[in-house]
Amino acid sequence: MGCGNSKQINKVPPTFDEWNGDAAGSFYSNYAAAKGESKSASDLFWTTDCKSAKPIMFSQQGLGSSEVSPPMTVSQMFQQAVQNSGASPFLRKEDVPSVLARGAKAPPSAPTDQWKTWTYQQTYDECKEVARGFMALGVDTFSAVTIYGFNSPEWVMAELACVLSGGIAAGIYPSDTAEQVKYKALHSGAVVAVVQNAAKAQMFLDIQGELPKLKGVVVWDTTDGELPASSDGVQVMSWDDLRALGNEGGTAAETALQNRIDAQMPGNCCAYIYTSGTTGSPKAVMISHDNILFESRVAMDLIPGMGTDANDPQERVISYLPLSHVAGMMVDIISPITVAATKPGYVTLHFARPYDLKAGTLGDRLRAVRPTLFLGVPRVWEKIQEKMMATVAANPPTGAKLKLIRWAKGLGLEHQNNCQLGGSGNYGAGYALADKLVLSTVKVKLGLDACKFCFTGAAPIKTETLQFYGALGIQINEVYGMSECTGATTWSTDNAHVWGSCGWSLPSTEVTVRNVETNAECPAGVDGEICYRGRHIMMGYMGNPDLGAAHMKEIEGKNRSAIDDDGWLHSGDKGQKDLDGMVRITGRYKELIIGAGGENVAPVPVEDGVKSRCAAISNIMMVGDKRKYNVALVTLKAVGATGELPGGDELDPVASACGDGTATTVSGAIAGEGGIAAAIEQAIKETNLDTLCCPMPPARIQKFTILPADFSVVGEELTPTFKLKRSVAEKKYTPQIEAMYKSKDAYVPFK
Repeated sequence: MGCGNSKQINKVPPTFDEWNGDAAGSFYSNYAAAKGESKSASDLFWTTDCKSAKPIMFSQQGLGSSEVSPPMTVSQMFQQAVQNSGASPFLRKEDVPSVLARGAKAPPSAPTDQWKTWTYQQTYDECKEVARGFMALGVDTFSAVTIYGFNSPEWVMAELACVLSGGIAAGIYPSDTAEQVKYKALHSGAVVAVVQNAAKAQMFLDIQGELPKLKGVVVWDTTDGELPASSDGVQVMSWDDLRALGNEGGTAAETALQNRIDAQMPGNCCAYIYTSGTTGSPKAVMISHDNILFESRVAMDLIPGMGTDANDPQERVISYLPLSHVAGMMVDIISPITVAATKPGYVTLHFARPYDLKAGTLGDRLRAVRPTLFLGVPRVWEKIQEKMMATVAANPPTGAKLKLIRWAKGLGLEHQNNCQLGGSGNYGAGYALADKLVLSTVKVKLGLDACKFCFTGAAPIKTETLQFYGALGIQINEVYGMSECTGATTWSTDNAHVWGSCGWSLPSTEVTVRNVETNAECPAGVDGEICYRGRHIMMGYMGNPDLGAAHMKEIEGKNRSAIDDDGWLHSGDKGQKDLDGMVRITGRYKELIIGAGGENVAPVPVEDGVKSRCAAISNIMMVGDKRKYNVALVTLKAVGATGELPGGDELDPVASACGDGTATTVSGAIAGEGGIAAAIEQAIKETNLDTLCCPMPPARIQKFTILPADFSVVGEELTPTFKLKRSVAEKKYTPQIEAMYKSKDAYVPFK
């Protein structure tokens, strides 16, 4: 981990020509010419029809070309993985209860070779059993199978079995509410629901009258409740019952399954990825077989050494982020298959425990698995950092030990600064000793000592967080993208990265910055909308004709807004490219605050500026649209706050240490104890004077309040990947916001 020696550091990132690629736009024009007719954007670049086969947007050369990356289906790639690595371990899961009793201590992890294991061959065989079971329940080609629960081998096999059967996998976030579950199941037209437990099965039975296509509910964990009875044409069964059903059809069922596999086309849809719905109802992003395989192949090729060592062939990934998210599908499900199919090595996927994020025990799984590839959304990296800081605050080092740690971290940060794009890559004098005595020890304690590639995405990450890990010898690479481009569209590596930048365009793809008013390309360093195109761009948002003409018209409008007539996917993100082609995100157009004077304010830089100046702050959200000035909602770091859960009233040690160090609770800090409110006010004043954060006076924060609980998924202020739902938070705390605008004070206590 880290950037290695000075020879590895690029002075500039690879250019498109160096990737031996060619602009995807060349293919688009050739495609229309070959057809001998003018093609509209809806013909070439998007569709609402889940049964269509979207044209594959090859590049003329390079990794995106048909010669280098021939189009395949996921089923074909899976078969190839089995041929190459059939006896190698694919899935591993601990045999422990999925629920942690209140107040109980989580049991330690056993060595991973003692976890229940499925080889690639065993996984494929079980997936075929399940696929035949789906078909027996009524899953036709392009039917949807919805999957609802925490990551597990059955989750992965349900998705792959659905794909083998010719269906379309439609994952649901484990944290989704009953209303969100109903919407996604109805919209996708789910024929079968595969769920984690009896309680989730009952949710589907309670709404089965509103799900006209539902024919079966399958429960994979039957240890925590008796299965509900089947009713009104909806069969309820266990995972083992489904497998048995799949084996009842004999040779005829196997032949029917093989016919479905053979009939699949790379341009067909294999999965719906539902957007997080930060600004409205979730949209179903249609991902084709080719979309996800191209994305996976490119990403795995960009990670040095991934699956290439025949003498040490195993790569390890820990599965804990939602598999219904595009990153979960790409990293945890498809990439292991791609590596096993195309490289000498293979990937073993290890499943975290369902309570790991809530209980703060993910570190135990990291130490047990020692992943060679680890993806953490910014909030996960921040939570690990906060836990480390809290541990140090509770037992601070002193004397010679403190000096040793500061010396080692200083050398670590110096080296990581040298690893920035154009740097020397040099190690400072004594680095090897610092690594041996301090840095490598920290990596072992984190479980990241074997990690070849640490990366982050899904939301902005603060430079201070990257520097914190850099000082420990851990380089976190930023990637950027969205569901609509099957995950990432820009990429950073150990060889070429800049803190605050999310890298350059993936091989054989294009990224441009466009003026939102004229659609002209912006010069380097000028803000505009980030747009991209290539082989990884979605088929389009799915429209369900059963939901009526108004729905179809709405979805067609969403597609037209997303993908223009030249094939550019418009992200809605505000950013710029520098002279080296590195992309930097500066905001999101839908998040811009437009004040009463018409000024456009990007809130994230201001919010990050305040957070970096006050360690007690967990989250901060600016409000000020159509107002004379901005105010802010602030949450504090509290014990038990995980992103998914809001935590309790007790401040964590880092937050408690702020001010005069006497505050111990959130409620006390709200009441003015410990000087935490004063520390936040000072951080706001300093940020307001920082022109890098606040380039103009209308960007300043004038007033703030401290909320009694942190933002969370449970509280519905955060998406399942911990993105802030600004509109939800603003609506939820409208009385407190109005109170700030009525008050004459800078700090307005929560009431």
